Amino acid sequence: SILHRDYRGELDRSTCEVFFKNVKFYQGKHQEAPPIFNIDGVNYMYMKKNGIFFVLTTIKNISPSLAMEFLLRITKVFKDYCGIFSEESIRSNFLLLYELLDEIIDNGFIQGTSSDTLKSYIFNEPVVVEKKKMKFQLPKFNPKTTSSDATNKPISFKHSKQGGRDEIFVDIFERISITFNSKGNLLHSAIDGTIQMKSYLSGNPDLKLALNEELTIGKGSSRGSFGVVEIDDCNFHECVRLDDFESQRIISFTPPDGEFVVMNYRITGDFRVPFRIFPFFELSSPYKIELIVKIRADIPENNSGTNIVVQFPVPKTTSSVSSTTGIGVTGQTTEYDSKKKNVTWKIKKMGGGTEHTLRTKIVLTKAHTSNVRKEIGPVSLQFEIPLFNPSALQVRYLRIMPNSTGQANNPYRWVRYVTKSQSYVCRL
Repeated sequence: SILHRDYRGELDRSTCEVFFKNVKFYQGKHQEAPPIFNIDGVNYMYMKKNGIFFVLTTIKNISPSLAMEFLLRITKVFKDYCGIFSEESIRSNFLLLYELLDEIIDNGFIQGTSSDTLKSYIFNEPVVVEKKKMKFQLPKFNPKTTSSDATNKPISFKHSKQGGRDEIFVDIFERISITFNSKGNLLHSAIDGTIQMKSYLSGNPDLKLALNEELTIGKGSSRGSFGVVEIDDCNFHECVRLDDFESQRIISFTPPDGEFVVMNYRITGDFRVPFRIFPFFELSSPYKIELIVKIRADIPENNSGTNIVVQFPVPKTTSSVSSTTGIGVTGQTTEYDSKKKNVTWKIKKMGGGTEHTLRTKIVLTKAHTSNVRKEIGPVSLQFEIPLFNPSALQVRYLRIMPNSTGQANNPYRWVRYVTKSQSYVCRL
């Protein structure tokens, strides 16, 4: 183990070995263990982040949801204080991370997981570990953009000379859940959105974040008005003041140290679905099945979906699978896993308004029955779309109010929109 802290001395040090033995070979089989399991009276609860296992062990009967939330908070605190979250950064910051663990937990009791609160008790400086860069670097043409690695700085840098310029990062993340029927018609749609921030502003000035003026809260409140952004419900960080939210849709707050969520929101109304899935099913013979999956990108032409992965299971009686994409198509790969009986289709990049088709021929060892259609699918889709959000929620402006000392320079404000799939499924 890289880091290990026993707060009560109730467990043997061998719990580390027991965990690593069972996490990959659970119950003696070559399978991953569930997030929570019990062996010899010891509860193991773990989370995997960037290839690193965070494990909590106890003989007490504690709330599983509390344990998993605590592990998630630990990963966020470590990232805030180390900048980059990797094995190398953890090994380089032993003293800092042990100091954090001792302040976060006392005798097995959680004291606090706020990066902003912990800064008063942490005195070790972080050892900065830079990400490995590619040998070939593209030149910077647009001074109005910055690298996504710009947020990989420890929060302590905002109080030191190493920190560089004053800047603040705003991310609007939207995770989409979609269900289509076999004809490609929409059955269910929902957006789980988050406005997330990370501040490197000196002096902790007050901020004003303005959203769409035509923003309504509550399902059915817009009554179909054109241009209105309707969200079902939302919640805010404890630092947010809502004095001007109802009248002007302005959020006021003093940002705490570290990465934090300003606002969570949910939308279940009609919105522009970024990708459409159209499956076509053919029974060519008693032993052969042909499945055609067409993907269409219903996003603006200047946007592109990246890291697209399409997956679907095939019948257990499958003996062989052959998949073909369009003629002359590049940046696409197909793979069939004979053990898991699963087909994977990967598309590196897909521009708005384009279509791609996968034709899969399935050969069976037994003649198919009327239930064979139930054994194929559903078709699931994973993707990421930068610079696009289907809800149309926008940041009108981010105003940094001058503090008592006055703002010396005009800070940089970076805003990013990213849409990702959460559960994107087409039934067959």
